Amino acid sequence: RLGLERADTAEKALNVIVDLLEKYGQGGNCMESHMAFTYHNSFLIADRKEAWVLETSGKYWAAEKVEGGVRNISNQLSITTKIDREHPELKEYAKSKGWWDGEKEFDFAATYSYVNTARMTTSRGRYCEGYKLLNKHKGSITSETMMEILRDKESGINMEGGFMTTGSMVSVLPQQPNLPCIHFFTGTPDPAR
Repeated sequence: RLGLERADTAEKALNVIVDLLEKYGQGGNCMESHMAFTYHNSFLIADRKEAWVLETSGKYWAAEKVEGGVRNISNQLSITTKIDREHPELKEYAKSKGWWDGEKEFDFAATYSYVNTARMTTSRGRYCEGYKLLNKHKGSITSETMMEILRDKESGINMEGGFMTTGSMVSVLPQQPNLPCIHFFTGTPDPAR
């Protein structure tokens, strides 16, 4: 929200977020119940001209500029070796922890998470299912298509149960500055409604 408030481009919003992350860190409970549940965050940041994926681990982060096609995020790190911007100590910290030897190509997701990045797009899961659904419609995605993808319960994208999806957002960002941007938000906790 502060990125939206303080920046007028996607890259400037990225700067706002990483500056705040480096200064204050992240944390806080992700649930309203008394059960403690925290995790690190990922962001899709877009304006009319460009888009970025920002993924975090503590105060450390990596950002990938989206150059085309489709891109999704979902409760796991997905930036691998294409890193366009990074925390200045990202690699040194990984070396100091013994997560990366400094010799082989640096892979952010493999280094900073427990997920096997080679299996991310082949195993069943929200990230994989979102990737499949987006690629199925690649080149012809409309706001209605995105709403259907975000409503999809079979894929796990629209979660039910203890960790229920509480909202979704679809934005239409025309490249022509004379056309308005349109934003759709769910009005209830379940995007299927």
